[in-house]
Amino acid sequence: MMVHETPRRVIGAYLTSSALFTLATSLIWATNTIFLMQVGGMTIFQVMLVNSTFSVAQAVFEVPTGVVADTIGRKASYLLAIGTILVATVLYVVTPVLGWGFWGFVGASVLIGLGFTFQTGAVDAWLVDALDHVGYTQTKERVFAWGSMTFGAAMLVGSLLGGLLGQINLSVPFIVRAGLLVAAFVVVAVLVTDLGFEPRPLKFSTFGEESRKVFDAGVKYGWRDRVVRPLLFVSLVGGVFYMYGFYSWQPYVLGILGRNAVWLLGVVQAGISATGIIGNALVEPAMRLVKDRDPSRVLFWAAVTETALVIGIGLVGLTAGWHGVTPAAVAIGLWLAWGLVFGVAGPVRQAFINAHIPSAQRATVLSLDAFFGDAGGARGQPALGWVSGQTTIGLGWLIGSVFLGITAPLYAMAGKAAREKSAEQDVAG
Repeated sequence: MMVHETPRRVIGAYLTSSALFTLATSLIWATNTIFLMQVGGMTIFQVMLVNSTFSVAQAVFEVPTGVVADTIGRKASYLLAIGTILVATVLYVVTPVLGWGFWGFVGASVLIGLGFTFQTGAVDAWLVDALDHVGYTQTKERVFAWGSMTFGAAMLVGSLLGGLLGQINLSVPFIVRAGLLVAAFVVVAVLVTDLGFEPRPLKFSTFGEESRKVFDAGVKYGWRDRVVRPLLFVSLVGGVFYMYGFYSWQPYVLGILGRNAVWLLGVVQAGISATGIIGNALVEPAMRLVKDRDPSRVLFWAAVTETALVIGIGLVGLTAGWHGVTPAAVAIGLWLAWGLVFGVAGPVRQAFINAHIPSAQRATVLSLDAFFGDAGGARGQPALGWVSGQTTIGLGWLIGSVFLGITAPLYAMAGKAAREKSAEQDVAG
């Protein structure tokens, strides 16, 4: 018997699948770098090289996997994402056991990058199209905020649990993650249905042609769109710092603290999740504070604030002599504040870019946006990782803040273009 889809069912499927997927993936986020350094025996520079292969893989596979989402379906792409990340997680666990070393981790990182490209764009595209199909009339910022809050709550639990499990053995979070990914696969298979989107067959013989169509659509509705193009550059320059900052934070705070307190990494990551949830809840009040509820204004001030906080964190490491509870507490406090601001900006940006993408090309353009972020991360991680290895991680953060600061004027540019486009449409209408 066919189930009648409603906005409540669509949103429920989105939140449930996102929660389980995030819970699974976040189990290793608080301890990944420490795992690679202590179990894998790598330096901070080698860790950043391994992680940069993740970003490179994402950049390489974004367009080809976008073909899957825009042809055979967004649900199929989501399932491929979970399955690929599951295989990669198992590879992470067996690599040190089998002595595969650096190249084993590189292979696993490439697979994880491939897996996430199947998920990026596809999930948001499925949600927006499904909501439109079932007649959802309220603002999508609200749903994206709920999604971000669910993401934050799942990451909070996953980070705390991952830190506790990592204190026992750094391999255990990866093993538990694999089990939860199996459960996530089942949930997506049962709950998610492609709505408002007409799948079409994908053959090997036509894959090249489909890839060209996807690329052309990305250029037309992404690169050539005067609103979307600055947002692509935001992803590019922001990506230089974001992935580096995420992975370098773990050895950075332990170095400032002067103790190998792995459990603390889980607590801090959970704290980031908590402040992110608070930020998600502040999306509506933040939108009311700016003129005409203009999302670009919220994003501009969020970018300015994030940059200032990253500068502060970098200065703590350079001025604190690297050791002590007090400087570590200051750095953690600034990082938690960053999580709050990031929590406000995330849903606003999602709704802003989706509002300027046609439905049929949504997954494609969102994948292109992710591609730009991956390209920035692929350059930023090895470059800033090398700086960190030669000098200090704090200096890497200060250099990264320069790139982060560029995002503010880019958001202002996108907002100006959006207002001009709206005015032109009013005149034409």
